Amino acid sequence: MKNLLSLILIFVFLTSCSTLSRKRENSKLKSEIKETLLTYTAKQEAPKLVVGIVVDQMRYDYLTRFYSRYGNGGFKRLMNDGYNLTNNHYNFVPTYTAPGHASIYTGTSPMNHGIIGNNWYDKMEDKVIYNASDKDYTGVGTDSEDGKMSPRKMLTSTVTDQLELHTQGKAKVIGISIKDRGAILPAGHAADAAYWFEGGDRGNFISSTFYMQQLPQWVSDFNTSKKADHYLKTWNTLYPLETYTASGPDLNDFEKAPKGKETATFPYDLNNLRGENGNYSLIKGTPYGNSIVADFAVEALKKEEMGKDEITDFLAVSFSSTDYIGHQYGVNSVEIEDTYLRLDLDIERLLNALDQEVGNGNYTVFLTADHGAVHNPAYLQSKRVNSGYFSRSNFEKQLNKDLKTMYNQEDLISNISNDQIFFNKENVRKNKINPIDLENFIATLIIDYVHIDKVYTRNALVSGIQADGTGRLIQNGFHHKRSGDVIFVLEPAVISYSKTGSTHGSSQSYDTHVPLLFYGNGIRKSSSSKRTEIIDIAPTISSLLKISFPNGATGNPISEVLK
Repeated sequence: MKNLLSLILIFVFLTSCSTLSRKRENSKLKSEIKETLLTYTAKQEAPKLVVGIVVDQMRYDYLTRFYSRYGNGGFKRLMNDGYNLTNNHYNFVPTYTAPGHASIYTGTSPMNHGIIGNNWYDKMEDKVIYNASDKDYTGVGTDSEDGKMSPRKMLTSTVTDQLELHTQGKAKVIGISIKDRGAILPAGHAADAAYWFEGGDRGNFISSTFYMQQLPQWVSDFNTSKKADHYLKTWNTLYPLETYTASGPDLNDFEKAPKGKETATFPYDLNNLRGENGNYSLIKGTPYGNSIVADFAVEALKKEEMGKDEITDFLAVSFSSTDYIGHQYGVNSVEIEDTYLRLDLDIERLLNALDQEVGNGNYTVFLTADHGAVHNPAYLQSKRVNSGYFSRSNFEKQLNKDLKTMYNQEDLISNISNDQIFFNKENVRKNKINPIDLENFIATLIIDYVHIDKVYTRNALVSGIQADGTGRLIQNGFHHKRSGDVIFVLEPAVISYSKTGSTHGSSQSYDTHVPLLFYGNGIRKSSSSKRTEIIDIAPTISSLLKISFPNGATGNPISEVLK
């Protein structure tokens, strides 16, 4: 403390020096002391609040492609006044929403946390299961299946769990999203609350008895206010349509119009379209889904008094409407550009609320994405770029036919999903087929199928380390107990999807390369093109908070980000 007081007295004395010569002589020393004071303060004071922002289906180049059109208070504020990591990637496949969110917050990949997809085939139950479904819990604020959720299928702890454990449950942790999985997985197992949006005829934020027995009064009040009705209005471009030069033409062949509308073109009369498009669920596929999440997050910040004491709280916010819009209209659409310009304003609004409620310098923010997205293959083909479409039904028919020819047996395959082939173990054993021989036969067979680029077997993934790039990503996404027996990889820009819109899930850079921005308390102002991985986020935040890493963490702190 004496050293700190001495530095302060010296800094004040040097600052008060009035002559030009003294200013010149002491400017360097003043700068060094100021930096020391800032560093000392950062070391002494943890942020009062950490805010994790995940933007669903955000490619890295959405930061640069729309940069000139962003305001100064949203994305640009985080990029220019924080730490911008421009070469951040997912280190596994499949690149889907649930594995992405789980990996951000656990600091490890599906091989450890077990969330191998949004849905996956459960070999024990012989059925496809959802990543957050849990029949042991019921909805709060709803009586529908939408509330029967928990994070229990995620096998490892999250950075939010570790904060709760470190503070003996005194930290307040809340997850918020349009999607249940976007709220539940980041909030973790020990959270105070997770809230997600129920569409259909309700238009409310709901939760699960895993977290609470009834909604807090402020949530009930928010739902009663029918904020969702406000957003069922006309969606037109924020600026004149002719200014959207970072996208393709509004009318094209690569987008899917909502039901009840002939073309995917502006404007969209949402109130008129709601009847044929799921009523309140329609909001999810518009920029207003992000806006209502921002509304709810600001309300949570205020009503829950987050960041008001000396114990760090954690607010996990996932903006998911970008994913719905990307799937429907595609990477190159005016709809996507307009959505990100509007999201920029929502993020600015959230940051302003943080300034007002917590105080600039008292909170830390990180922003990233759960995956990217591919350009529409039909659009790429129009530009003479290699791309295509893969029929999973034709693939399955051909595979079963070839297996019948080879083994004179049917039903050797139980399921094909997430580019994984699951054997029918009982039939394989009954027919005395060696599983490794079957793996190798299928691998040798399907590598010659159209659009199959690479194939990996369970035996190869379990018994050895994959050295090449794609193999490493496959292995990091492979869970020994939950994953399949043969995994195949499609050629770049080949997807199993409709001819309109965009999708994701691959090991290609358009799916793995996502933004990573840090801002605020304890964060340096700079940028780097050094490669980082999504699993590095949780260890970095853990290091900032001086708490234990999540218990399955395999990522490393990005030390240059921290003061």
